[in-house]
Amino acid sequence: MADKHLATYLNDHLAGSAAALEILEHLEAAHASTEMGRLGAGLRADVAADRQELETLMARLQVAQSRTRKAAGWVGEKATELKLRLDDRAGGELHLLEALEALSLGIEGKKGLWQALGAAAADAPALQGLDYERLARRAEEQRQRVEGVRLEAARKALIPGP
Repeated sequence: MADKHLATYLNDHLAGSAAALEILEHLEAAHASTEMGRLGAGLRADVAADRQELETLMARLQVAQSRTRKAAGWVGEKATELKLRLDDRAGGELHLLEALEALSLGIEGKKGLWQALGAAAADAPALQGLDYERLARRAEEQRQRVEGVRLEAARKALIPGP
């Protein structure tokens, strides 16, 4: 049963990383040649590297990538993008704020993944071999980068007009 749980958990996070990459791609395109676009590009590279760490672990553990979970993650990201566009058709500050919040939550979840795997690795030799503390610190650094921009977007999106 634990193997099935592990496979489900890893595949859920893999699907989440795909959604994060899509959101970052949208942000990067919508804010090309700006600081936000550069932040999106940098975060996209970081998330892709973290995803590669996860895929490598899954391959080592012989955990198959779930097409169903990948599809669910893709659908979830598309639903999120639709919701963001309906909330702020102009793709303005509310759209940016909500996209950054989705990313922040996802990054926090990724940090939790690395921490959970690190805790489990103490009793599961198969999970050993990755520097989970480093990966969790990297996730925290990513979240801090998003947080500064998210709060600035909140200031612009949520202050009532005159």
